Amino acid sequence: MSREVDLDITGMTCASCSARIEKKLTRLDGVSAEVNLPLETAHVVIDSDLTDADITAAVEKAGYGARVRESSTGSSGPEIVDYDPRHLRPRFIGSLILAVPSVAVSMVMGWHFAGWQWVVALLALPVVTWGAWPFHSAAYKAARGGSTTMDTLVSVGIIVASGYSYYTLARAVADGYGWTIPAEYHVWFEAAAAITVFLLIGKLTEDRAKTRATAALKALLDLGAKSATVLREGPGEAASAPGTTAAASGAPAHGSRTEVQVPIDELAVGDVFLVRPGEKIATDGEVLTGHSAIDEAMLTGESVPVEVAPGDSVTGATINTSGVLEVRATRVGSDTTLAAMADLVSRAQTGKPAVARLADRISAVFVPIVFGIAVVTLLVWGFATGDWAMGLHAGLTVLIIACPCALGLATPTALAVSSGRGSQLGILVSGPEALESTRSIDTVVLDKTGTLTTGVMSLVGTDLPAADFGILARLESRSEHPIARALVEAAPEVVGAAAGSPTGALAETQEVTDFENIPGGGLRATIDGAEVLAGRPDLLREHGIEVEVSAESVPRGATIVALAIDGRFRGLSFVADEAKPSAAEAIAELHSLGLETVLLTGDNAQAAEVVAETLGITEVRADVRPEGKVSVITELQERGRAVAMVGDGINDAAALAGADLGIAMGSGTDAAMAASDITMVKSDPRQIPQAVRLSRRTLSLIKGNLFWAFAYNTAAIPIAAFGLLDPMIAGAAMAFSSVFVILNSLRLLRFE
Repeated sequence: MSREVDLDITGMTCASCSARIEKKLTRLDGVSAEVNLPLETAHVVIDSDLTDADITAAVEKAGYGARVRESSTGSSGPEIVDYDPRHLRPRFIGSLILAVPSVAVSMVMGWHFAGWQWVVALLALPVVTWGAWPFHSAAYKAARGGSTTMDTLVSVGIIVASGYSYYTLARAVADGYGWTIPAEYHVWFEAAAAITVFLLIGKLTEDRAKTRATAALKALLDLGAKSATVLREGPGEAASAPGTTAAASGAPAHGSRTEVQVPIDELAVGDVFLVRPGEKIATDGEVLTGHSAIDEAMLTGESVPVEVAPGDSVTGATINTSGVLEVRATRVGSDTTLAAMADLVSRAQTGKPAVARLADRISAVFVPIVFGIAVVTLLVWGFATGDWAMGLHAGLTVLIIACPCALGLATPTALAVSSGRGSQLGILVSGPEALESTRSIDTVVLDKTGTLTTGVMSLVGTDLPAADFGILARLESRSEHPIARALVEAAPEVVGAAAGSPTGALAETQEVTDFENIPGGGLRATIDGAEVLAGRPDLLREHGIEVEVSAESVPRGATIVALAIDGRFRGLSFVADEAKPSAAEAIAELHSLGLETVLLTGDNAQAAEVVAETLGITEVRADVRPEGKVSVITELQERGRAVAMVGDGINDAAALAGADLGIAMGSGTDAAMAASDITMVKSDPRQIPQAVRLSRRTLSLIKGNLFWAFAYNTAAIPIAAFGLLDPMIAGAAMAFSSVFVILNSLRLLRFE
């Protein structure tokens, strides 16, 4: 019988850390594990007799902390672990302040005053110890786990450059020199300090990317209501606070029941709660009394609210737009749809294939080779020539020339320039994984509402006379329904044009009485003594009014609003969510890049097919709920496709996280943007292919940086091993390689 355990992990710093923990856990008998680096958690499935203590011990043996997460029935979803990068900022700021004068004095010959080496040594000491501590700590943990990472190369490079420099100062003192030391006693403090500062910038960039994943879950969970208005039986049970009765607190009564405000965590299955117009539904439940329209855009993405009546199910965090509802709670806490959506995002991020940093992959092979060459150099010089001092000098020069300044700068500098250029274009890229994902993308899945369409209902046609349309708009002005808003907003143009005036569409003098919101999609009122009824055609037919609808006259995918005055049918109006003007151009450009497109929406099939046909999208998946969107992404991936998902709603968050590349529109929800890899600030569909091109260009440049940095090391190491490289030249070569990488990265500023 298998069981599942969730662990909180401490001490992870990079993708190789999570991979190392997974490797340790999966080596255990009957254990499979998925580690989530951003959330600092591990989901473990155990098919053996191993205990929780055995699992945590395996993680601790790998060099990390672990504890079993306690289950809580009152939880509203996955526990959020805040990742706070502030501990790096003081290190970066302090190191920068100390490194700038160190580098300046060391590199400018004219500033070499008497004893400058001692001053630089003093300034560099906090930088190479306290400032570089995150790299030293990570390298130690990797060594405990029997592996090497980019942090190993960084740590060793800093230690060797600074350690040999302090050794040089000690040797100068032993040779009889004091405060003033000759130039031939060369030190490399400035190299160690500069490496630390540059790579701390990269570390801060990575940590900011980490917070995006937790932000996605926080944004989802923040959608939920914070409290519920529960109806309690009997006045004695309706205490709004311990020891306070409902009567004393002024709580309204419903017959023998009273209203009590309770925190959402205290809501239990079976509780009956009240939902007024404009309020969020506290939790998943069943409507007992009342009729209303529920805005479910966060679930389905569909812009038209859903009508509910007694017996219908409602979902927590959706919005009640009109009538008052009494709802019985059927699911609470971690069992709700909202919590399940948050869990979907969490699992989608955990299950996303881990993409190791390119530099880490190189260093995994490069570091052991460099160490081996340095040791062989020392031994060969010692045994072949007997000059162990020269052997030590040559071996240390090998490590110094292999110091990963350029290698470590290759990714963060290109990413920084790409991010700056992208932000100018309205494209925000989260990090290197997003860039690398674009390399293999062959399919782009696009949400409809708000992504390719405006997300706002608008009038697309009417056969009503201007006067009748004015009456319809006057009636609809009493409703907050999106269809009603579309008709009211169109009235100035329709009625004003007929009257020869661009304004004054709604006659405020028209008296509206006996207004009623009819369950099932309609409105009724008396306007200037005439009985006015508007809604879907079937509703008018149910009231005995004959409605004529010609299929040819109805725009495809449009919603029909029929109008009757004093029991007589007067005509139809049509509203729809239209495609953005630039959407067709964007789809055509995606196709020109060799990418297939799929329309994925929670909207109805007819509306989806109209949009797809208009824009040139051949594959359509409609009527899909959030969990279904994740399933569609998974299905495409299982068919061998590399999928980019483009969306803007809460209902897209899990799919954005589960796709190989998530692209969010800037006009969308915080949860969608937090779960994505790339965000389109302008919400212009044309930015989607532009983002793909920028990402591919950046990745190509990063790989070029890594190649030249690696080629430089490969070419220079043999020269250093043969003792042909002067330490000063080695330091200059290191500086030049870094300058080359930075200048190469700046080419992205010319991206169009």
